[in-house]
Amino acid sequence: MLLGCPHCGTRNRVPDERLTEDPGCGRCGQPVAPRKPVALGDADLGAYLQGTEAPVVVDFWAAWCGPCRSYAPHFERLAGARPELRFVKVDSDAAPRTSAAMQIRSIPTTLLFVGGREVARQSGAMTAAQLGAWVDGALRR
Repeated sequence: MLLGCPHCGTRNRVPDERLTEDPGCGRCGQPVAPRKPVALGDADLGAYLQGTEAPVVVDFWAAWCGPCRSYAPHFERLAGARPELRFVKVDSDAAPRTSAAMQIRSIPTTLLFVGGREVARQSGAMTAAQLGAWVDGALRR
């Protein structure tokens, strides 16, 4: 599977069975499949989505948003439990172009991308179990 490096943008080929072994980027050496969400924004989200074959779950959030803060531990918990998925957090205040392009109208909003295309969207906070069920349901469609 091809995974975009969230640090330098290089595309890396990683066998599915090695996702749990914390593979490093061939260019910068940083983890390409971290078990926690990575922060991306205007400059790098598009390239990351296009360069990653694995499904990518994106949380649009803001520091001042109470529901966003309560959702964050659940999002992080699922990221640690599902190595076959990539998890990204986008601060909507720090990434206004991306938020506008993705038509983010409320936060938290979670988007699911497969092959660089949005396949599902959910507004509002969820528990880790609800998030996992939502992702699984969207991937079955």
